[in-house]
Amino acid sequence: MDLSIIIPLLNESESLDELHNWILNELKNKSIKYEIIFVDDGSTDNSWHKIQLLNEKNSNIKGIRFMKNYGKSQALHAGFIKCSGKIVVTLDADLQDSPSEILNLYNRITKEKLDIISGWKKKRYDSIIFKNIPSKIFNWAARKVSGIKIHDFNCGIKAYRSEVVKNINVYGEMHRYIPVLASNKGYNKIDEQIVIHQARKYGVTKFGWSRFINGFLDLITIWFLNKFGKKPMHLFGLIGTVMLIIGFFSSLYIGIDKLYFKTQGRLITERPEFYIALTTMILGAQFFVAGFVGELIIKHQTNTKRYRIISTISNKK
Repeated sequence: MDLSIIIPLLNESESLDELHNWILNELKNKSIKYEIIFVDDGSTDNSWHKIQLLNEKNSNIKGIRFMKNYGKSQALHAGFIKCSGKIVVTLDADLQDSPSEILNLYNRITKEKLDIISGWKKKRYDSIIFKNIPSKIFNWAARKVSGIKIHDFNCGIKAYRSEVVKNINVYGEMHRYIPVLASNKGYNKIDEQIVIHQARKYGVTKFGWSRFINGFLDLITIWFLNKFGKKPMHLFGLIGTVMLIIGFFSSLYIGIDKLYFKTQGRLITERPEFYIALTTMILGAQFFVAGFVGELIIKHQTNTKRYRIISTISNKK
């Protein structure tokens, strides 16, 4: 298989026929073996039925149906597991990502031997206040933290070499940071390409303001996992050691001061410095425990199933 096209979707039945036909028009008369994998992330409309009908017309259509809405990251993860193409292209089902970009991305990533090409919606048709400005702030922060110089981390249309998607674990809401996850695995040949962004034609967006808040929180998580994910004791142990040392020497100072210099002064337990020192030592010990627990979790962690698939559609024999 030369090309896998993975399309996560939630309640996008109105756009599926048009999207499918558009993709076919782009790929017709091309000597490319391809598959289109629709991942239905718990749609409550007619989306799954539409995918079944498309499969009857086109044997290159595959489908994965989740029992409920688990999120875009889980949908992409399921698609990455199922796909078999040498090059993998992802795009959203709402027609805001143009299928006309697929061949450009495919040809470029093949010729230039890149790991990832991320789309850049330089000209957007979203709300300036509620989407464009927050998106620019979010992408600026992501560039600063990750060191990856791309402009649109959250763009739905991206191209990958198969090896990349098979070796990254997309979970939670980390689909925004797939280039960062890949870079952490050593796949650093990452570039971007300006792509056409189109106004939404059907339905409404499935993402609200919370995605920007969650995005920044996920960015902090990515930074932490990259720095200390394999050795949490390096962070928690350092903080714990510093706090224990401060608490110990503060307590020692208070004790010496009471025994030898201010013997007639207030009781140690009446001095606020005593409680500050005691609290510092307790917190230091807790950070140490957190570090040990983190090490034990990493040592004994297992991969758990994060979603449940209730139906699949494969190529017809």
